[in-house]
Amino acid sequence: MNDCIFCKIINQEIPANIVYQDDKFLAFLDINPVAAGHTLLIPKAHYNSMAETPDRTVGEIYVKAKELMLVLKKGLNADFVVLSVVGMDVPHLHIHLIPRYNNDGLASFWPTKKYQPGEVEAVIKKIKNNL
Repeated sequence: MNDCIFCKIINQEIPANIVYQDDKFLAFLDINPVAAGHTLLIPKAHYNSMAETPDRTVGEIYVKAKELMLVLKKGLNADFVVLSVVGMDVPHLHIHLIPRYNNDGLASFWPTKKYQPGEVEAVIKKIKNNL
């Protein structure tokens, strides 16, 4: 895509701090990191979202994410690495790999809420009706 910032990074039209690449994937440091080493992993082929990505590529990118998680954990002496596929900021499939440390002060996940009475059953029904 001509206007996709990640495609421009792949095509070396704009710079990025690349930490890994092969013929299918590219990984680079996020320019607005949650923590040092926050890395984005993308397929070199353009897919707007995971839902539009071929199953084979989804499987391959997760295998590569697992490999990079181990590299980040060891290289940065992190306690663990979290993955996130949010997909709201750039319409090109990408996985965030964020090195984390116990007691690093970062939120463990998104803010949560409690289900209201009867809400669980309604949500389950909506999901199951679309299986």
